[in-house]
Amino acid sequence: MARVVSVNISEKKGTLKRAVPEIELKLRHGIVGDAHAGDWHRQISLLAEESVDTMRALSPIPLDPGVFAENINTEGIDLKHLPVGTHLRIGETEVGVTQIGKECHNDCAIKKAVGKCVMPTEGIFAVVVKEGVVRPGDEIEVLK
Repeated sequence: MARVVSVNISEKKGTLKRAVPEIELKLRHGIVGDAHAGDWHRQISLLAEESVDTMRALSPIPLDPGVFAENINTEGIDLKHLPVGTHLRIGETEVGVTQIGKECHNDCAIKKAVGKCVMPTEGIFAVVVKEGVVRPGDEIEVLK
């Protein structure tokens, strides 16, 4: 079973996200209270905990949830191989995948410390399709 490991937000762009007990997803907005919210194609970022684990083995610094600026850490789902257009049920919500990976910022703290960052190749982005609340432990289902 795929599930949510952590949910993370930041109030300002360019800062690390921090784990919170829950996040609220809103249509045409993204995550309430997150700096990257807005009516655009990258409302929510997701990163597999398995990807973070590969970086933990290389990193001289702790890699806590949100360190890659991801909103949702997952477990048990191969995010990086989901095609754009895939819909995911996450707890009571639904999101649609809009982008796989992104360009890494040259001044990325993780890239400087470790030499590479997984978000550009293994992170995914989505928009809210069905509103609701997401919490750690919520089940994730790939919808057909």
